[in-house]
Amino acid sequence: MTIDIERQIIAVEERLLEAMKTSNVTLLDSLLHDDLLFNGPTGETATKALDLANYRTGGINLRTVEANDRRLSIIGDEAVVAVTVRLEGNYMGQEIDGRFRYLRVWKNFGGEWKVIAGSVVTQSTGG
Repeated sequence: MTIDIERQIIAVEERLLEAMKTSNVTLLDSLLHDDLLFNGPTGETATKALDLANYRTGGINLRTVEANDRRLSIIGDEAVVAVTVRLEGNYMGQEIDGRFRYLRVWKNFGGEWKVIAGSVVTQSTGG
């Protein structure tokens, strides 16, 4: 069972990264829980509505979204994912090109996985 859940999580993670890269607000809307809370690298807390608005208006526009060093922990109907993502693009008016460490919590709602919480920090080049 755990292997099947791990495959499901990897699949939804890949869909999420593709949605981020293509600014696919419809797909992001389906993958993020309505009550999502997400802490950004400067300590701000974003909601799903704010995140979707930033993609919709072009505030977030990514050209490169490449994941590696993904680790999963399955706990009941939840999954915790730690992953390093190389991002290149524009984030709220600033050009970015670096590695970021994400922590996401996915929860299964009647067969659909949704992100309920997350955070991101800038990863040092030595890590």
